[in-house]
Amino acid sequence: MASTETKSKAKSKAKTAYPKDTYMYWYRSMLLQRRFEEKAGQLYLKQKIRGFCHLYIGQEASTSGAASALQKGDKWITAYRDHGHPLALGTSPNKIMAELFAKNTGVSRGKGGSMHLFDKEVNFMGGHGIVGGQIPLGAGIAFAEKYNKTDNLCICYMGDGAVRQGAFHEALNIAMTWKLPVIYVIENNGYAMGTSVKRTSNVTELHQLGEAYDMPSEGVDAMSVENVHEAVARAAERARKGDGPTLLEFKTYRFKGHSMSDPAKYRTKEELEHYKSLDSIEQVKQTILSKKMSTEEELKAIDDEIKAQVQESVDFAEDSPYPDASEAFEDVYVQTDYPFIKE
Repeated sequence: MASTETKSKAKSKAKTAYPKDTYMYWYRSMLLQRRFEEKAGQLYLKQKIRGFCHLYIGQEASTSGAASALQKGDKWITAYRDHGHPLALGTSPNKIMAELFAKNTGVSRGKGGSMHLFDKEVNFMGGHGIVGGQIPLGAGIAFAEKYNKTDNLCICYMGDGAVRQGAFHEALNIAMTWKLPVIYVIENNGYAMGTSVKRTSNVTELHQLGEAYDMPSEGVDAMSVENVHEAVARAAERARKGDGPTLLEFKTYRFKGHSMSDPAKYRTKEELEHYKSLDSIEQVKQTILSKKMSTEEELKAIDDEIKAQVQESVDFAEDSPYPDASEAFEDVYVQTDYPFIKE
């Protein structure tokens, strides 16, 4: 067994094995998500955003690390904590903010709101409000890619609470049986709403649930964007070779409550401060500075640029119109060929 010192050196080497462009992408991507969500939280308190709103603050490495490991044609689908995913994929913050404002210029034309963002231009197949509802959809999207003999895969995110749904087990079974190119990701932030994982399951290492289906599975420290990138890259290689799905448990943490209505009194200040000390954005920033990839002044300029970009999205949303009442019955049904199946 390798010594602790050897392991530490190996980890340190792995964390600096990426070029400057990759680190700068991670920094920009995660910081955009953070600043966007901070602004969304402020606007919710001002009642500019209404309904449900689940912030992604603290979990940004889960999307940015995956985005850098996957290719353009891959499909993404997730649950209702879904602002970070399209931002990492390149969706305009203007369109996402407009959707949160329920405006006609939003990605779902103002009809979906926070929990139902979609953007087919970046292959984001949506946030889904039904707990676990996206899990079998992820298998279906992966089936379509395999049927059409593409080189693409589907990455399907879920929260730790969703693994209690029967659809989770049904989807894993069929995905493994048919060797579908899907990466299942459990974003385990420790709590299903306000209930800790250990209060709902005897199995607290959630990736072990994949072993029931002989599915390759692993737990990932998702406060490290490098670890996320490497785990997703391994799973993607497996999927593209035709070897089937992988189950990844991203061990992460949300710095805010489950939703804007959650004061998060079920956890201690000490627990929260511990995870804040592991902030993935700060980790990347320190790597960039220590390796002299950029300077404090340059990173501050990037932060200012992103803040301005987020403010522009707010101005865009404020100035956009609401959907007309005549549109109430539009987009309910659509007559079209299934977009992933070719004759």
